[in-house]
Amino acid sequence: MNLRIGWLYGHEMNIYGDRGNVLALAHRAKWRGIPSEIVTIGIGQAIAGQAIDLFFWGGGQDREQISVAADLSGDKGRDLKAAIEDGVPILAVCGGYQLLGHYYRPHGEADLPGISALNVTSEAGSERFIGNVVIDAPEFGTLVGFENHSGLTFLGNGVQPLGKVRVGHGNNGRDRQEGARYKNAIGCYLHGSLLPKNPVLADWLISAALERKHGSVDLPSLDDAVETRAHDQVVRRALKLAR
Repeated sequence: MNLRIGWLYGHEMNIYGDRGNVLALAHRAKWRGIPSEIVTIGIGQAIAGQAIDLFFWGGGQDREQISVAADLSGDKGRDLKAAIEDGVPILAVCGGYQLLGHYYRPHGEADLPGISALNVTSEAGSERFIGNVVIDAPEFGTLVGFENHSGLTFLGNGVQPLGKVRVGHGNNGRDRQEGARYKNAIGCYLHGSLLPKNPVLADWLISAALERKHGSVDLPSLDDAVETRAHDQVVRRALKLAR
């Protein structure tokens, strides 16, 4: 088995420690003896023909998001959407999450079109949400991350929230939902990095990618003592500050 990880816009959209998610995926595969390769796909570079097993897409500033939205307006966006429809796993955070949806609407500017892989819409809000987030995810248990966004995302039919917010603001600060799930696609606002502190989610992404490529896969367990301590410490700190 092998794993080919496509890092979407790794130079243009890479803030708040998002790179750690790509490293976590590659290392957790390597520790199990599964060779992995990270392929950075930037502006002007095609998705077709890359044979990507798993995508990661991080957040970025408004300027970069405008350029990326334009880059996805043709075949590249259609190819990414088709891959998601075909079951290729993707984790998209913040700006990447927003552009997986129909559009992001800035203040007083034209909408930035997304690829409509997720039935979600996003718009600029008047308040910036910053701080640790704790959510209860039905499939993954307690997940922790760090949010830093003013965008408000709303879910439509056919997508499910990643989880329910226990601490923090989540998608929009109103409905207590965080993230969105569709097939093997996950979008969320959890920076920080998400996967090193939530190994169960990292392993789900790896498993989904390998099973799509090779059939049923049973990943060997890893010693996650360090990861679990980091996860639990963030949960304790966040709950204490939220009281």
